[in-house]
Order: sequence, then structure tokens, then C-alpha cells
Amino acid sequence: MSESLVVRPIEDRDWDRVFEIFRAVVAEGETYAYPESLTSDAARALWVEGLPGESVVALRDGSILGTAKFGPSRPARGSHVATASFMVASAARGSGVGRALCEYAITWARIRGYAAMQFNAVVSTNVHAIELYRKLGFVTIGTVPEAFDHAKLGRVGLDIMYLKL
Repeated sequence: MSESLVVRPIEDRDWDRVFEIFRAVVAEGETYAYPESLTSDAARALWVEGLPGESVVALRDGSILGTAKFGPSRPARGSHVATASFMVASAARGSGVGRALCEYAITWARIRGYAAMQFNAVVSTNVHAIELYRKLGFVTIGTVPEAFDHAKLGRVGLDIMYLKL
């Protein structure tokens, strides 16, 4: 019988697998604007959040299937609103990994007293993520037209999504 999904803080020993996921997701060119040429160290500096933020991994049967990072959306006067980013290995998509990571991030933000969570750049063609976020209570409050250069579709919008906590 398969173990249930576990979400826990990232550890140093996790980085090689997280970087595999990071590199593959970025190379798809469908959801993140990070350069494909990032080294492992550069990607780690972007993805692994220091305090007051956190980065986590999602595991099933001991295998890392996804990762997330979250923390304040802005410093100082904007620090009462959280933000988060998620990456799921292609083979694990649709299996509940993204949902578990997002629910973890929302709970994390609520426990720490954030007033809301805001996603500033959800690619408008990422329909599965948008559907999940809406099921979890997020609303789209605007779209920046042609703000993302999708690898297959060309320039598409970036949705700004919001959840009052």
C-alpha cells in the first residue's frame, strides 16, 4: 500500500531532486519566467526561502514529487500579505501534489497571521492551477495582457489571484 503524501520543510539533501523538478518545469516554458540557463546554485538562491518565508517538498513513498516556497509578498508595509510558488514533477501532476502544497501554504500563512495570499503571476493558460486555486477560494482580480512569453502559445496573460485569509 502506498504511503500518503507528506509535506515537510526542504532539507539540504533534497536539493538535487528539487533542482531536477525546477529545471524541468522551467524548460517547459509554460509557467515560470526563470531563465533555463540557471545553475543549481542560482536556482537554489531563488527557490529556497529564508525566514520569514519557507520552502517545502511533497513526498510520496519517500520520493520528492513537488516543491513550494512561500513568504511575504512584499517587505515592510506589504508584509501582511503572503505569496507562494509551486512546482510539481510532470509525472505527479493530477495526483494531489499541487493541492497538498497549496493547502499547506495557506495553512502556513493563516498560522502566521497573514491577512491574505496573493499570486502575482499565474499564467492564464495554466488552467489546472487556476482551477485548483479557485476551488481553494482564490479569485482572479486582474490579468496583465501578454505578460508571459509561453513556449508554445506566444504571449499570454498573467493572472493576479487573491485569497482573503
